[in-house]
Amino acid sequence: MFEKVLVANRGEIAVRVMRACADLGVETVAVYSEADKHAGHVRYADEAYRVGPARAAESYLDGEAIVAAAKESGADAIHPGYGFLAENADFAERVHGTEGVTWVGPSAESMRRLGEKTGAREVMDAADVPIVPGTTDPVSDPEAVRAFGEEHGYPIAIKAEGGGGGRGMKVVEEPSDIEAQLDAAKREGEAYFGNDSVYLERYLADPKHIEVQVLADERGTVRHLGERDCSLQRRHQKIIEEGPSPTLDDDLRAEIHEAARRGVAAADYVNAGTVEFLVSEGEFYFLEVNTRIQVEHTVTEEITGVDIVKWQLRVAAGEEIDFAQSDLTVEGHAMEFRINAENAADDFAPATGGTLDTYDPPGGIGVRVDDALRQGDDLVTDYDSMVAKLIVSGADREECIARAKRALAEYDIEGIVTVVPFHRLMLDDERFVAGEHTTTYLDERFDETRLLEAQERWGSEASVPADDDETTEREFTVEVNGKRFEVNLEAHDAPDLGDVDLDAVDDGGASRPDYATDDDAETVVEGGGETVAAEMQGTILSVDVEPGDVVEPGDVLVVLEAMKMENDVVASHGGTVAEVAVAEGDSVDMGDTLVVVD
Repeated sequence: MFEKVLVANRGEIAVRVMRACADLGVETVAVYSEADKHAGHVRYADEAYRVGPARAAESYLDGEAIVAAAKESGADAIHPGYGFLAENADFAERVHGTEGVTWVGPSAESMRRLGEKTGAREVMDAADVPIVPGTTDPVSDPEAVRAFGEEHGYPIAIKAEGGGGGRGMKVVEEPSDIEAQLDAAKREGEAYFGNDSVYLERYLADPKHIEVQVLADERGTVRHLGERDCSLQRRHQKIIEEGPSPTLDDDLRAEIHEAARRGVAAADYVNAGTVEFLVSEGEFYFLEVNTRIQVEHTVTEEITGVDIVKWQLRVAAGEEIDFAQSDLTVEGHAMEFRINAENAADDFAPATGGTLDTYDPPGGIGVRVDDALRQGDDLVTDYDSMVAKLIVSGADREECIARAKRALAEYDIEGIVTVVPFHRLMLDDERFVAGEHTTTYLDERFDETRLLEAQERWGSEASVPADDDETTEREFTVEVNGKRFEVNLEAHDAPDLGDVDLDAVDDGGASRPDYATDDDAETVVEGGGETVAAEMQGTILSVDVEPGDVVEPGDVLVVLEAMKMENDVVASHGGTVAEVAVAEGDSVDMGDTLVVVD
């Protein structure tokens, strides 16, 4: 087994991996950005190293900096968690090529083979796993989309090869949509995955989303750990997951399990992964393979008793899976509720800040909480909106729902807005309780007016920062050769000098303090025209103007992706573009300046 593991992630999944390491007697190393210098995963780890500023591209996505931290700390393995670099084959290859450091995950070759959707479809088709009718070669010509529609009918899904979670997917409802949706899918694929290649599938309009957890070792042993139902989604983003599925019969369940094992074996896959399927009218079709641990792995752990993260580490260390498929049993029912900092009554808008004035998670039998934040922590909004995961289990689905109602009622969070009211509402939703919901239910048939009442009844609001001039708490984050140390002081009637950052220590031990600056300082834009600012946090997909352009009211200035939707940012009045403050691919926060129009 490894002696020290660096976790190349943040938040609750970083803590989850560190807990598995602690159970195995393995030391842990955290990496963190400037925005996360006081984060929970940093507190939990045995050591912590800063890898860059708040911007993910310069910190959590900086593979060179992360590998350097592993070498500096003496870590002999890197676990990527999910998101960020978890499915980046180039990063896996970089780790594999680093002497003395092991990659906890599948090989770079497997990640490439299954990460590109057309390649994965070819592998599964050859393994006799049903695939949705579609193309196995990239498509770039609108005429090819039109020909596909004439053969298979509409709607058509145009999907980015490197996509996932709904990003890079556009639906063509009729021929007149083809050009616009093809361009949009290619644009998102390039912006998010650096790959504008897309392929086509017949779009299944109202399916169930079923995924099978798999585990494979280097000796070719492949085990499935049952299925999860992830059909409750909003804009293709999962919100509540459960296992086992309430709608599969035994025969169809067995077929799906065996298909997942067969497909993974054909791909020579090693470590943990998930094979996802769509189920429609009694038939199932391969969707994609996730070559990593997933957010909802906790559901499977609760109904099987298998610690999936520990097995990831064991397999990476060369151990053999020691249980037969027939040894695995699924007992009871479990659900996972993503506790996101979002206001469901405001179109699930992500919180823009706040402090956890109160944070008191639920407990009791059958209740598990995976989190990293603690009471008094500030909400970091530079990344995703997840605060925690609530996992509830029971003897059956009915008990699980009853227990979840109790746990959500106990979950006391004040100071930030969360989706807890939405979850409580869903547990009384007739269609969800009956297990009849599909992937399109929330987007197409759910009465969203109910959300406002739920938010008013059970919701919390963002905290307002206190104005206290008498006492200043000074939290010194001291770094020596990149390694983190902390000093906390409280001063009365003294100015707040911020966080001290000691990066340089000479051979004699003398050090020079540098007072930290704000990496997220507001961009200063010159000119006296109309400042067009971002109304939400998101990513710039395209910039449609440049300085000197003359625009009319309603003209599109930039396209901003937020919450899986493209939003046209338009000029409110005519004029001349004086300045463009963003570029394609930039991440922006609410209030950031985008364009100035004179």
